[in-house]
This record gives sequence, structure tokens and C-alpha cells, in this order.
Amino acid sequence: MIEKTLKHYICPIPFKYMKTKNLYYACFAALGAMILSSCGILGKKSSSGSTLPNDGQLHGVAPGSRYVLPKPPGMVYIPQGVFHMGPSDEDPAYQFSARNRTVSISGFWMDATEITNNEYRQFVYWVRDSVAARKLGYVKAGSDGVEYVDWKKMQTLKWNDPKVVEQLAQTDFILSPEDRIDGKKEIDPSKIIYHSEVFDLKEAAKRENAGKPRSKFIVKKDVPIYPDTLCWIRDFAYSYNEPMTKRYFSHPAFGNYPVVGVNWKMANAFCEWRTHLLNAFLDSKHRTQESDFRLPTEAQWEYAARGGRSESMFPWGNYYLRNKKGCLMANFKPGRGNYPEDGGFYTVRADAYWPNDFGLYCMAGNVAEWTSSIYYEGRNNFQHDMNPDVRWNAKDDDPPLMKRKIIRGGSWKDVGYYLQTGTSTYEYQDSSKSYIGFRSVIDLPAAGGKGRR
Repeated sequence: MIEKTLKHYICPIPFKYMKTKNLYYACFAALGAMILSSCGILGKKSSSGSTLPNDGQLHGVAPGSRYVLPKPPGMVYIPQGVFHMGPSDEDPAYQFSARNRTVSISGFWMDATEITNNEYRQFVYWVRDSVAARKLGYVKAGSDGVEYVDWKKMQTLKWNDPKVVEQLAQTDFILSPEDRIDGKKEIDPSKIIYHSEVFDLKEAAKRENAGKPRSKFIVKKDVPIYPDTLCWIRDFAYSYNEPMTKRYFSHPAFGNYPVVGVNWKMANAFCEWRTHLLNAFLDSKHRTQESDFRLPTEAQWEYAARGGRSESMFPWGNYYLRNKKGCLMANFKPGRGNYPEDGGFYTVRADAYWPNDFGLYCMAGNVAEWTSSIYYEGRNNFQHDMNPDVRWNAKDDDPPLMKRKIIRGGSWKDVGYYLQTGTSTYEYQDSSKSYIGFRSVIDLPAAGGKGRR
């Protein structure tokens, strides 16, 4: 049977004419190659579409097309390095909550400035449009049966169209009549809610959770993300700050000023949305997804703030808050009752003053900044010396002690002590203040010339 198969389909030469065994074996080899090829063992295409060499050797298969993301706009690369973490001067409060120690930090990208009102407004508008699309029925069904926002249709929506406003007025997205001033139909800020879905890697990595289904570690929650503009009044008793409440986030004059009134949860939601925005674009171009945007850890923030000056008190060096000309180096409170001497009464532009040696602006003063780390007095006694990180995803019903998150850098209303790179303090994760903002980081390789590796 084998001879017949070879005779009719492989070898044009009859077996009786074969003078050597070599030709006989060659026919069997040809048949074997045909079978292996038909089974996809040789000449197999990789997932990226390229054909692997047919030489029987190990070559590897790429997960996708090779692509390196260009330099993220508005961010600077912080190279890997080592530094002395903790106070660079005496601890006047004798708290002993941040002992000096040597740690190593891997490279990452960081926003050159604090997130501005304009940048955060892009997030607010995206969420606003997403909620409005579902209210108006501007959705389409995907191949999986799930409804998605029809963004092409949303691009034609005109928010100043009376018909659109009237349609939304029939829903709870517009303030109810009793909440309107002069009958003006405005969007209810409390309805601008971002739906967050994250995978808790820390929890999934625990040994006792091995083998549990993935759904056990997916955290879903809804986060109201409109800035708390009333914080300008709430933070200062017996002080007239109503103009800042009314204008700071909504007026174009403050567009490039750091966003405030954003609590820790809202800052995390912004980072999650920013990740979604990037990866949705990469998916549309069939490119590999990138790392997540996130808040920096306490160690990353301090390392970046020092700008390579490992043991300096401030981002610009030691020991003074003024330069040799007597000019103040940051936006803070230089003396009792003296706010405007540094050039800003409240906040200033996010790119004000000189950047540090890494190219980061206002790492001291202007607004204090959220980090991802929990504030625990003894944290430095057990943190790792490689990318130190102590986190706790506190729930709403957790005690206040577990909701303390580290803030760094000091603000426009703080004295010089809080501007030191080694000074840490905290605020509760569900609190919004007129003097706390944030900036985000992302773990990507350094970009080469012309923004590409």
C-alpha cells in the first residue's frame, strides 16, 4: 500500500527502476515533509503574521508587532538610580516616621507638571459624554451583545442645542427645577460618574489565593469625578474665597493651573481613564498595549523630586528657600500672613519656577501631591530596598487610620518645612482639598532620538 501511494503521488520513477536505497529514502522524506507541512509543524505563521523559518530550529514567537511608544506628551523620563530616602535635615517634630535609608528605583516616566485644569477637564468631558450618550440612546450593540457608546454620533452632538438640553432635562442628568438658579438647565455634577474596573494584582499574587477564579480579584466601583470646588471655602474658616470656588475650575484663565479639589480616588480614576484612552487607541491600530498610568509611590516621588541630588533638602539643592538674588524658589507661605511674596497668592501655573535637574516643575510648593502609598509611621522599617511600596486599598467602611495616603511636596499655603524632599505627611483618601493635586507616572522604556527608541 505504501509503495502504491509513493508510486502514484510522490515518486514518478517506478520502484523496479530504483538502483539505490538513497532514492527510496528520499521519497519517504518527501512524504514526511508534506505531512508535517499540512499539519502546520513546519512553515507555521507566528501570531504577528510572519512565517517562521523552516529549519527545525528555535526562533521564538513575538506577542505582536514590534512597536515602541513615542515619548508620552508632557512627560519626562526619570532614569533608574539609587538615593538616600528620608529626611536630609533634622526632624523638628521628632516623629521618626521616615528614617533615612538607601533604596534603588527603576526608570519610569513622570508628568513634568501637576495635572492641570485643562487636562483634567478632558477626563470630565469624556465621562460627561459617556453618561449623556446612554441617556440619549447614542449607543450601538457590539458583536458580543454589549452596548457601547457611539462616539461618531456623539461627535455631532451640540451641547448648546435647546433640543438636546430638553432631551436631557427629561432625565436626572440635568438639575431638577428646584435646584436651578434663574431656571437655567445645567448638568448635575454629581451625575458625572466614572465606572472603574481594575484587577487587584497584589491580592491575586498572595499564595493563599492561588487557583481562585479571576473574578475574585476584579474590583468594580463608581467614582464621582467632578472636582469639589467648594473646598476653597471649606478649607479656610472666616476667609473670603468665593471667587476661587466660582472660577478656578471653570474659567479659562486658570486652565494651566494645577487641578485641586480632587481626592485620592478621583486621581486614581483619572489614571485608569488615561490608560484606557491610550490602550483603546493602540488597539485600534493593532499595536501592543502598554503599561498603566498610575500615581507614583512615595519612593518614586521623592527620588524624582530630588532630581539626582541624593541628599539635598530641596529639589534645587541646599539649604535655602531663596537664591543668591533673594528670589523665592517656590510657591509657598514664606512668612506669617505673607502669601503673595513669591509671586502667587494662591496657586500659580503648573510650569512656574525653574524645573529640577530631571525637568520636573513645582516638585516643591504650588500644590501638594497624592502618592499611591499608605501613611504608616513604621513603614520604613519593613519596606524593601528595591522600589519600596506599601499600599492598602481601603474600603469605604474601613477605619480612618487605614485611609491615610501620603502627600508630598508642600503647597501654596504651607511653610518651608513641607517643601523639603524628605518631608512626608498625609491626608484621607476621600478628602478633597484646595491645596492637593497630583501627577501620574507610567513604566515605559526610555525614548531615543526624535521621540522613538
